[in-house]
Order: sequence, then C-alpha cells, then structure tokens
Amino acid sequence: MLITFSMGFSSGLPLLLTGSVLQLWMRQGGVSLQDLGLLTLVGLPYTLKFFWAPLLDRFQLTTWGRRRSWLLLSQITLTLALVALSQGDPHLDAQNMALWALLIAFFSATQDIGVDAYRREHLPESELGLGSSVYVYGYRTGMLLASGGGLILAGYWSWEMAYLLMAAAMILGMLTTWLAPEPYAHVDAPKTLKQAIVQPFVSFWQLKYAGHLLLFVLLYKIGDAIAAAMTAPLYVDLGFSEVEIGTTVKLFGFWATLAGGLIGGLLMVRIGIYRGLLIFGILQMLSTAGFVYLVYQGHHLPSLAAVVALENLASGMGTAAYIAFMAALTDIRFTATQYALLSSLAGVPRVLLSAPSGYLAVAFGWEGFFICCTLIAIPGLLLLPYIKQHFLVHQTSEATHVS
Repeated sequence: MLITFSMGFSSGLPLLLTGSVLQLWMRQGGVSLQDLGLLTLVGLPYTLKFFWAPLLDRFQLTTWGRRRSWLLLSQITLTLALVALSQGDPHLDAQNMALWALLIAFFSATQDIGVDAYRREHLPESELGLGSSVYVYGYRTGMLLASGGGLILAGYWSWEMAYLLMAAAMILGMLTTWLAPEPYAHVDAPKTLKQAIVQPFVSFWQLKYAGHLLLFVLLYKIGDAIAAAMTAPLYVDLGFSEVEIGTTVKLFGFWATLAGGLIGGLLMVRIGIYRGLLIFGILQMLSTAGFVYLVYQGHHLPSLAAVVALENLASGMGTAAYIAFMAALTDIRFTATQYALLSSLAGVPRVLLSAPSGYLAVAFGWEGFFICCTLIAIPGLLLLPYIKQHFLVHQTSEATHVS
C-alpha cells in the first residue's frame, strides 16, 4: 500500500501542472478564455495512451523488469520536461509553453500506464478496492503539492521557482521505482508485439457487453470533467488571489478529498462497486451544481470553501469507485493495454470534450455553463442499471479465470 500511495503521488503531481495551474499562469499572462479552453488539448496523450501501451506489455527495457524499467524512463523524461517548462513566459512564448506541456502530458501518460499496470499486478483481487482508495490518496496528494503548493510558491516567489520545485518532487517517484519489487503477474507476458497489440482488444470486444461498459466509462464523469476545466478561470474572474486559491481551494479541498477517498473505500467494502458508482455519481452531480451557487455569492471565502469541500468529497468517493471498476475489468494478461484503453476513454471528457468549455462559458455565462455541466452527468447515471448484470457476470468469469 505504501508503494501504491507513492506511485499515485507521482501520477498526480504532473496533471495540474499542465491543467489548472498552467491555466492560472497563462490567464495572468493575458491569454484569452477561448485559448485557455483549447489548452486542455495538451492532455491528449492521456486519451491516446492506449496506442503505445502495448509496448509496455511486450518489452522490458532493462534488468529492472517490465514495469520498473518503463517507469524509470518516463519519470526521468517527465522531470526534464518540467524543468524546460519552468523557463517559459506566457507573454512571449505561450505556444512553446503549450508544446512543452504536451510533452509533459505524454511522459506523464506513459508513467500512468506503468503505474496502473503495476498496481493491478501487484495487488491481489481482494485488495483492489482498498488499493484504489490508497492510490487516490497518493494521487490527490501529488495534485495538492502541484496545485496548492505550486500556487502559493508562485504567489510568494515566482512561477519558475514553483515549477522547478515540482520537478524536484518527482525524485520520490524515482526512489519508489528503485526500491519497489517487480510485480509477479501470474501469467506469461505477450511473446510478440502483434500479440501485445491485437489480443487485448480482441479479448475485450468479444464480450457482448463491451459497448455498454465503454459507454459508461466515457459518460460517468463527463459533467465533473467539463466543469473542472473552467473552475480555475472562474476563481480568477471572481477575484480570488493565488494565495486564496492555493489555501482554500487546494489545501482545504485536499482534506475533503482524503475524507471522500476513505469513506468511498470503506463503503465499497459493504455495498460493492456498483452501488458505490451509483451513490457517488449522484453526489458528483450535486457538487457540480454547487458552482452555480458560488457564482451568485461572488468573492466570498466561506462559500468557496463549502463548494470546494463538497466537490472534493464527492470526487474522492467517485474516483475510488471508478478506478476499482476499471481495474476489475482488465485481463491480467494484458494489464497495461486494457487499463490504458479504459483510462484513455475516461480521459476523453477532460481533454477533448472540455476543449470548447471556454466558448461555452462565454456563450452561456458562468451560471448557464455549470447548469449544463450538472445536467450532462445524468446519461451516465441512467446507464448504470442496464450494465449491472453484465458487470456482475464479468466479475464472476474473471475471478474464475484468475483462480
């Protein structure tokens, strides 16, 4: 579990450095809302990572093993790219900064492939739910350091110093990769690249309910993801400072996320993954509606803290169930590729569908935008009852296969 937490930290650290934190830096540099919305496209590697995930299933780069060798390579290149981005200036070279952010996202997505595969192979079936909660803890801790800590450092020192220190924090991931054992996958790795590419997709699409499962993965967090793309510009437009955002939104919200992950993990032990997805999904939708209330309140720190607490609590619960759900669907023979496919699909709302979010915010205003984000979460929830029996059947057959 300590390994799971540390690897989750390394996965969560880079995400917001090319997301909301970079948006704040760019917004202060005079970049328009429309361009900030398009900036979410730098996260495309998170959506397309299944294209090169078979390489991580097929090849072992060093004597460290399949998983650890790829993890070390991605962590080193990710750190160097963060150092390069720290030297940017949104006033002068916003386009070059976007390119470095794209490279960071690519190396970070590659690290995520390795981390997800490691966690699935390292943890027994009975510990996937708890492991998912611990992973979310680590992931959110990394996000907290990057966002809350990064914004406070930028406010007191500079954006360059903030990004350099975030790059240095990646050392924890490298140390974990060095000290952790190579997981034992219980089955042989793919013998050829063709097998690593073709068989994961063939085995998944042979399932009669594959389409239902993929559609659910796409829709479950769509409203939450699109809303999140514009929360950072909202805070700026409402007049909140970097320190206020860093302390209230990031630091205070972090504890709500920890509580959400803990509550979600404990509840899933008693109610199962399916009911967890349903209950936590409803809470996610309600938390998105809370931003409409914040818009009406304006620059009001108690209201900001309340909305952030609800959003992070629901997000921590929903993410734990969501990750456990996707992990339970993977075939352990093709862990990296199948989980990359599912998590890539899960990233579509955050990357592709969030790209026009700035245009929507301008067209409908902040109130109308967050109302739309609330309503768009409904289709995913309506799909849950139709896939319930399919999900239970898959869990049964997968458990039989592993045993």
